[in-house]
Amino acid sequence: MTEIPRHYHNTITNNNNGLDFAYGKNVIKFLRIRREDKKHYIKEVEACVHLRLNSANEYLHGDNSAVIPTDTMKNIVYAVAKCKGIETIEQFALDICNHFLSSYCHVMFVKAYIQEVPWQRLEKNGVPHVHSFVCVPEGIRFCEAEQCQNGCPLVISGIKELKLKKTTQSGFQGFHKDKYTTIPERTDRVLSAELFCKWFYGKGQDLDFDCIWDTVHECVLEAFSGPPDCGEYSPSHQKTVNNIQMLILARIPQEIEVTLNNIYYDVTDLKKLGLTNDKEVWEFSKYLNAWGHLKR
Repeated sequence: MTEIPRHYHNTITNNNNGLDFAYGKNVIKFLRIRREDKKHYIKEVEACVHLRLNSANEYLHGDNSAVIPTDTMKNIVYAVAKCKGIETIEQFALDICNHFLSSYCHVMFVKAYIQEVPWQRLEKNGVPHVHSFVCVPEGIRFCEAEQCQNGCPLVISGIKELKLKKTTQSGFQGFHKDKYTTIPERTDRVLSAELFCKWFYGKGQDLDFDCIWDTVHECVLEAFSGPPDCGEYSPSHQKTVNNIQMLILARIPQEIEVTLNNIYYDVTDLKKLGLTNDKEVWEFSKYLNAWGHLKR
């Protein structure tokens, strides 16, 4: 699992009304098992919960009478998982927000961050195993839900740490050059990247979170790779980012952000070893990135 976002630590920020005090519980890791006779279903998640109360007496005056301890917050997350289950991590995050707002009248704002370990059911000869799983890291699914008292919930979903690579059909030519430019033009290169993608849901929608996540994941793979028999040429990292975003928007009209961290490779010079290298051995060079933000 990756590092929890920085905004899930205790925070003091400025807003239009003065100082804004909040606190939370990070890194609540657990496994939820649902049993249907012999067949088991699992969700392993890491959760963080961030609260803002109707006063800041604990910060300003050392008065803890309104503070919900972080240990209590952790136990509430466990209890919600037990009582509500985890059909999707998005709904689980909404259930956590609802519990805090409905149970504590002095909680003014809740934000829940959930990320899921990518377990997949084992299969043998096409037969799915009833209770065994393998971790298949085709990107980590994550979400955020936030809600104020008497307000509508807001939900963000995303994919991170999805590693992609194609060994041809990529180049970079015709870019601006001056005395600071050191990279050569390329017509055939390895395109390797790690993707971070998130999309924003509107208010009050009844959504199939699983279907939307699967569609976005499929769009990313399709737009990056092109047709399976021949691929599709990528003239730049930026064009690939845009192709991914536009395909997602064509199928799911949600506001979307995509970041591709480029894992850059150079052809290894094997002449000193008395060997030729016809683009067979590549060595890692550096990380670059391209970023895009589109909405519809």
